[in-house]
Amino acid sequence: MKIDLNQIRELLSVVSQTDITELTLEFGDQKITIKKNAVQFAPSSIIAETPMAAAVAHHVPVKAMSFEPAPAAQAAPPPKAEEPVSGNNGYVAVTSPMVGTFYRAASPTAAPFVDIGDRIAVGQTVCIIEAMKLMNDMPAEVSGKIVKVCVDNGTTVEYGQTLFLVDPKG
Repeated sequence: MKIDLNQIRELLSVVSQTDITELTLEFGDQKITIKKNAVQFAPSSIIAETPMAAAVAHHVPVKAMSFEPAPAAQAAPPPKAEEPVSGNNGYVAVTSPMVGTFYRAASPTAAPFVDIGDRIAVGQTVCIIEAMKLMNDMPAEVSGKIVKVCVDNGTTVEYGQTLFLVDPKG
């Protein structure tokens, strides 16, 4: 198995979205360990005994992986219950596809991508989710009118958390 930067990003994403607190990859005499602080949802550090760039550049095969689930005492508290979407007049929830920081605009001085009352089309950027220092444009998966912004700008969002409610008839 060859490992590249995209695979490492995927592993970091898996670690950030699960109860896994530590992930160790060993290949030959090289070892990569990803540790997550139990209080945070993103990996807090990446430790490599040899330079990670060298491991990625040489496509060293992975020989062993160890997954250690978080101890129950250190598990993060469950997220607050969200409003049920099914009972909201037929509104459709636009949800976060990843864990990260929610931004309504491209920069602090820019206007929001969308606001309440705006009509959106499928594929239109509605926000940005920052994950591991990468800015990810989030396209709408539904057309309609924004009826509610469910998250404050600059807050951390979870996978599947409702970001906007859209009236598809609007």
